[in-house]
Amino acid sequence: AASVLEAFKDLSIAIVSFLVSSYITRIGYKNAMLIALGLVTAVCFAIPTLPGFWATKLLFAAVGSGFALIKMSVYSTIGLVTKDEKEHISLMNFIESFFMVGILTGYFIFSSFVDNANAQSTEWLKVYYLLGGISMAAFLLLLTARLDESSAQTPAGDSFLRDFEKMFRLAAVPLVLVFVLCAFFYVLVEQSIMSWLPTFNSKVLQLPTTLSIEMASILAGATALGRFLAGIVMKKLNWYMVLTGCLVLAAILVFTAIPLAKGAEGRTVTGWSDAPLAAFVFPLIGLFLAPVYPAINSLILSSLPKNQHGLMSGLIIIFSALGGTTGSIITGNIFGKFGGQTAFYFSLVPIGILLTGLYFFKKLQLQSIARSNQHSLQ
Repeated sequence: AASVLEAFKDLSIAIVSFLVSSYITRIGYKNAMLIALGLVTAVCFAIPTLPGFWATKLLFAAVGSGFALIKMSVYSTIGLVTKDEKEHISLMNFIESFFMVGILTGYFIFSSFVDNANAQSTEWLKVYYLLGGISMAAFLLLLTARLDESSAQTPAGDSFLRDFEKMFRLAAVPLVLVFVLCAFFYVLVEQSIMSWLPTFNSKVLQLPTTLSIEMASILAGATALGRFLAGIVMKKLNWYMVLTGCLVLAAILVFTAIPLAKGAEGRTVTGWSDAPLAAFVFPLIGLFLAPVYPAINSLILSSLPKNQHGLMSGLIIIFSALGGTTGSIITGNIFGKFGGQTAFYFSLVPIGILLTGLYFFKKLQLQSIARSNQHSLQ
């Protein structure tokens, strides 16, 4: 039942992205972000007074809708404030690293509201008052910010249906198709691990509930660090070599870390100091997976005109959302039938597909650059 929540979030992301991506330049990036923050603020303040699993589904749908608007706007805005491909890829990684800092902080915020002594307690719902306050503060901060969106405006005379047609034509470009495949499988592996790591810690490693949530923060911290370092490294090194090396190291870590979970069976754990080694080692996969998503997003966006960034951002979000939902549901079902260790070994499949996809992505990108240079010479 819990795996369905991911679908409420991710399908909302996909639907909103599909409907709005071709129209977001008309709404305005700043306005779209303000709408998203206002929606999340309202729902967060309402959740504590709306008990029941249906309210949690409502929350996930609202957060997914807001996330789609925010991500489309942020991704498109990066192109407005950067000068070249290397600057674009660097800023993308820095922004994504701070996104993971938010997730990292969330683990500790939620765990501090959980009552280990009373599993039926609903006191943890009060966390949404705090989250609503943070969202409101972000709304007010953005309201005072200036953003020149003139270079991203849709040409005058283009209709809503014409904008949709442009999105579908963009999706048919071979380079974009391969990119979409890479984005789908990256998010599939990332979300399957991120969504189920607290459960893995609790059910497989036998950690207390609060500690299971807190130790899952290692994954978010490792991902944030990986993206921060990638923002520096990719200014100097070839992106393909960096990403290929990272994926190979991620696969090696899976083969190394998962067997450690077997040695944790039957142990009594009370805190970080006596947690099994597997609880520390496996989340480090985030360090190696981290650079992939921001890098490929930056590469595809920087290869397109700025007025197409909204459309491309929509495609990125749609297929990322579908990948997240697919990964969570598949991993949840494998977890339930075959156990947590088998579920996390499954991550090797999308990692292998990603390695193949990146090879073809690089090949098509070089062909695209060659055609652009030839066209410029003519």
